[in-house]
Amino acid sequence: MAKEPTVHKDIVSLSFEDALKELEGIVQQLERGQVKLDEAITAYERGALLKRHCEQKLAEAKMKVEKIVFASDGSVGTQPADLG
Repeated sequence: MAKEPTVHKDIVSLSFEDALKELEGIVQQLERGQVKLDEAITAYERGALLKRHCEQKLAEAKMKVEKIVFASDGSVGTQPADLG
């Protein structure tokens, strides 16, 4: 059974924006094709971890988003936003 790679501690500490910026840099580097094969494999693996980190950050943010609702009696409350 294939073991799923663990997220490196340095990736876990990255903000969504920083992880996305690094991921975009890796994609550009790989698209240019000017890296050695072993470097490309390492970059691809890190890119996969960064992608997973970004997806997790987005999922966390989605769960936190709420919308304000007005009840028929005029009271105000919140409920999870339907973003899907």
